[in-house]
Amino acid sequence: MKIYQKLMMLGLFAVSPLTYATSGLVFIHGTGHQTDALSDYWTREFVDSVRQGAASPDNYLVINCDFDQYMWDDAAAGCLAGQLTQFIDSKNINDLTLLTHSNGGNVVRWILSNPTWDSRYPKIINATSRVIALAPSSGGTPLADAVTQGNVFETSLGWLLGYGSDAVKQQQVSWMSSYNNSWLYGTSGRPALPSPFEVVVGSDVDSAFWDSDSYCAGYQYQVALETTQNWLDDCSDGFLECQSQSAAGTVWFTDTQRTAGKEPLSHQQSRRACFNLDTLIRDHI
Repeated sequence: MKIYQKLMMLGLFAVSPLTYATSGLVFIHGTGHQTDALSDYWTREFVDSVRQGAASPDNYLVINCDFDQYMWDDAAAGCLAGQLTQFIDSKNINDLTLLTHSNGGNVVRWILSNPTWDSRYPKIINATSRVIALAPSSGGTPLADAVTQGNVFETSLGWLLGYGSDAVKQQQVSWMSSYNNSWLYGTSGRPALPSPFEVVVGSDVDSAFWDSDSYCAGYQYQVALETTQNWLDDCSDGFLECQSQSAAGTVWFTDTQRTAGKEPLSHQQSRRACFNLDTLIRDHI
């Protein structure tokens, strides 16, 4: 009888829900007011490829929020918190991977760094296992300074930055330095984030018209980003300098270390299926 009871107890432990993780994958866009980020920001090709690496490929969510606002704004972090909470609750998720791009990394860091700001944040923090941050603007960008201060840019830059939004103001270098030193975790000298924040750094832009690689994710965008590199360090993706992208968390890799053909990833290409980026992420998760 005692042996039977022990076997029953072992069986209960074996099937206990505490021993299982329900995973979820979330795609979080960057600056901009998105209503169809799946089509307009990431593309179905990229999302469908990446999610095949997840333990539960159908447990995924593409966020649509107004990231033209300050990261703490209800339309930004509040919107993200609402969609994440609904996703976690509806799927009973306790193993959440957040895939972010650009300014989306700042909004996520806001939530992870400020658990008492919103009653929904602790649940999100507890469920989040890791963040994979593609070209995050953790240290801001001189382009935001130039736009805010009224310098003239090519009109083709509008697709990338917009003009005068709060999110652009927020990404000024000095402003991000202030936020990193006071409100946000993960940068040097600050507390660590509660979950790993793994960064992919984009280091250059190729726009040679004779090079087929320049056409991945749209040739016109590579030309625009090549132009904006004039305001940035040599190591940049056309929008962000490498030091800004690597300011928070830990660098998983810099593009040419792992991409097909050792190709660089421009800021546009780091959210698309260019040079096996999608398969690298898929295999990693």
